[in-house]
Amino acid sequence: MSANLDEAVVAPGLGFDEVHERLYALGLTDGLPVVPPTVTRIEAMLGGRDPARVVAKLAPLSGEATLYRIAICAVMAGCLPEYLPVLIAAVEAVAEEEFNLLGIQTTTGTAAPVVIVNGPIAASLGLNAGTNALGPGVRANATIGRALALVLRDVGGATPGELDMATMGQPGKYTFCFAENEQANPWEPLHVSRGFDREQSTVTVLAAAGTVEVRDECSARAESLLTTFAHSMLGAGSVSGSGMLSGGEPLLLFSPDHARIIAREKTREAAQAFLFETARLPLSALPHETQAHLRQRHAGKPDGETNEVLRVAARAVNIMLVVVGGTGFKSTYVPTWGGGTRAITMPIETREST
Repeated sequence: MSANLDEAVVAPGLGFDEVHERLYALGLTDGLPVVPPTVTRIEAMLGGRDPARVVAKLAPLSGEATLYRIAICAVMAGCLPEYLPVLIAAVEAVAEEEFNLLGIQTTTGTAAPVVIVNGPIAASLGLNAGTNALGPGVRANATIGRALALVLRDVGGATPGELDMATMGQPGKYTFCFAENEQANPWEPLHVSRGFDREQSTVTVLAAAGTVEVRDECSARAESLLTTFAHSMLGAGSVSGSGMLSGGEPLLLFSPDHARIIAREKTREAAQAFLFETARLPLSALPHETQAHLRQRHAGKPDGETNEVLRVAARAVNIMLVVVGGTGFKSTYVPTWGGGTRAITMPIETREST
């Protein structure tokens, strides 16, 4: 919690092991070793910014995410000072009402924040958008995602086992951050599709319920490949309270090789429309108990088909398409948390842009 986070600052003379054990005992780490948050490191991270500025209040405890507290988490996570603008924008984004941070932080589900970076800042910070972009090996990806997770835990107050009540959790709750591979994207980048200029740097956050590998090395036509993706999105165990097979905006991460095949015949909008119409599951395919529950819950809907057919999203435009990764005909489906959430895109304000 934020009250304890203010106790995290350590004297420069303390040994590494002593610092880690102290912060771990305070409940301020994710279990992994952290960089000691000394005054010198925190000041370097802030870079002259006002430490008292409140960026947001974070659920579930309405903790004040001041720049000082965000900087502490950034230091502990191993961020470089130039990463801070991305982290600040991500904190602003998760605090938006439509993101539903309270639900995400306290659910028994597997919700984890995903950070997608677009624009010139991605390359300047060395964020990985290519091979193994969702995996380990690049400091910017690893530490920005980790820092956000620490902010949500230490400032928002979502301590595992206390207010974070995830039945199982998931590895993405440690860190889940990457850049879109804009150079390999045959369409416009994600942030442009969401109303921003191409040269504007942005961060998009969404709540992931996990990841599913989608492998198709056979399809040479767009609709064939998109059918594989559509069927991969039909998880009977992912039916949400709203009666959809996912949360608000399911995410498809196309590898460049898959994206090229689709883009030869489909615009982004056409691909979304095909997925929306194809990724359907008849209610009759579910267990009888589940059918009865959903029919009772949604009995008053005017559209009879809605009660008998489950979709992955309410509208085609809600299916998010992002290009990322390296060579290979393997992509990833990221179902979003089913408790009611929307992806949020925020501009990243660097010193040059202010």
